[in-house]
Amino acid sequence: MDLEVRPEQRELRLVDWVTLSLPGLIWGSSFYLIAVGLDAFSPYLITWMRIGFGFCVIASLPATRRPIPRGSWSRIAVLAVVWMAVPLSLFPLAEQRVSSSVTGMLNGANPIFTAIIAALIARSLPPGRQLLGLAIGLGGVVLIAVPSWSEGSSSAGGVLMIFAALVCYGIALNIAGPVQRQLGSLPVIGRALSLAFMLTAPFGIAAISESSFEWGSAIAVAVLGAFGTGLAYVLMASNAGRFGSTRASSTTYLIPAVSVMLGIVLRGESVELLALAGSAIAVSGAYLVNSVSHATR
Repeated sequence: MDLEVRPEQRELRLVDWVTLSLPGLIWGSSFYLIAVGLDAFSPYLITWMRIGFGFCVIASLPATRRPIPRGSWSRIAVLAVVWMAVPLSLFPLAEQRVSSSVTGMLNGANPIFTAIIAALIARSLPPGRQLLGLAIGLGGVVLIAVPSWSEGSSSAGGVLMIFAALVCYGIALNIAGPVQRQLGSLPVIGRALSLAFMLTAPFGIAAISESSFEWGSAIAVAVLGAFGTGLAYVLMASNAGRFGSTRASSTTYLIPAVSVMLGIVLRGESVELLALAGSAIAVSGAYLVNSVSHATR
């Protein structure tokens, strides 16, 4: 009798590598799309439209409508705030002050903030190698932030907004994991998006009068929502089931590279060598944090 092959042990074909890469490629382009959206729209309108388009994609899938226990709504409401409404508002606000490249590079440190929040929740220090990864990753974050920080208070404010968004993500991901394992990814994400859409509606509607209309910005925000807040989450959930969470999470390491490339090529942004070096160091630290945490599960 043949032993069943675990998802993490499956031999990957070319199409599997493409499927694994897609969420990271989509999320890496999100910061460029935000920058294009800001050419015409207020940050709050971008957030509201993004969540709305993302919800339309997620809600179209039958699995999203699977019923959930009434007692789960409180945790989903928290996710709607810290996973969606707040961080998705902070990123366009930050990009009014710092480039999309810097925003994407700092976002590569997401696993580091998640691990720090997990350690605070558990009230215990992580294993030694994971501590090393955290130290390396935080050092890289500092190197990314230094050039923007030195540009003045506005850029420093943008960096602080990105840090606040990453703290929100760290809290959210520590809550989302158990909830999604219990209820399923799509029912949780769909309901959280619906609540986040309602929470951001007053700000989005008020921001309409502060915005103009350009087709390029409208298309960018539509793609940002449908793909970055819709399709990418669906692909990520599918990849975790097909290939295992370790392999699926590796897609996030593509985000800084994609963000920098699009920012330089399509937006003409300049990136300091110190920030690029910091990005590589931060991703290395995040990889070490993730590899150790998966190995100890």
